[in-house]
Amino acid sequence: MIVIKFGGHAMTDEHGAFARAISNAIATGVTPVVVHGGGPQIGEALEAAAIETSFVGGFRVTTPETFEVVERVLANEVGPSVARSLADHGVNAVAISGRSSGTLVAKALTTLVDGTPADLGLVGVISSVNPKAVNELVAAGKVPVISPIATSEDGAHGYNVNADLAAAAIAGALDAQWLIIMTDVEGIYKNWPDKGSLIESISALELESLKASFAEGMAPKVQACLDAIAAGAKSVRIIDGTNPSALRDALLGVGGTLVVA
Repeated sequence: MIVIKFGGHAMTDEHGAFARAISNAIATGVTPVVVHGGGPQIGEALEAAAIETSFVGGFRVTTPETFEVVERVLANEVGPSVARSLADHGVNAVAISGRSSGTLVAKALTTLVDGTPADLGLVGVISSVNPKAVNELVAAGKVPVISPIATSEDGAHGYNVNADLAAAAIAGALDAQWLIIMTDVEGIYKNWPDKGSLIESISALELESLKASFAEGMAPKVQACLDAIAAGAKSVRIIDGTNPSALRDALLGVGGTLVVA
């Protein structure tokens, strides 16, 4: 089983290149599970609603008002859109919410990746994953398309979870062979935004020793790699999802940044 995180500015061309790559992967015997993001779509919806938004350490500060928009966009719009695109390419995909399906349970995220305390509102960190709904879909020959919305541990409200970190938790819970994170950069850069500092391959132990040095949006991706491997995923590859051939290459074990246990 392979978990693929699809998000950011990789979500272009109405998902056509992504859907074709998934369809081709299934034809070769790959069992995919998709976790999607939707930052650009959320940003547009918040702007349309005249709701100000800000980021701290790569995470969107999420007020209750912001959360309503985030959940609507991810669970009701982006997820179903990705599933429809996959269906158009012959993939039997089903969009589910991590919250309403009972798959993702979270608690408040109170520290950034570098350990700095932060008040991020309804931003969550996954505390447990119940893979029942996902496994049932896979067993029925379907491809789950999961939105990174989680329920609180007491079930009283929801949390906005960084999609990279949600995918990491799901990959670990499913004991996935790989986690592939599709984003809008080629991989992990040691000195972002220096394009010459791309890391092609690194061990989780070495990446852990460097993680405090990564800034803004790169930080959650680094943490996602470490979380996935700590939870049981065999390896993680971060690729540039805006490159139409990147996912195909990643499924062949090539490109981006590879993080291994």
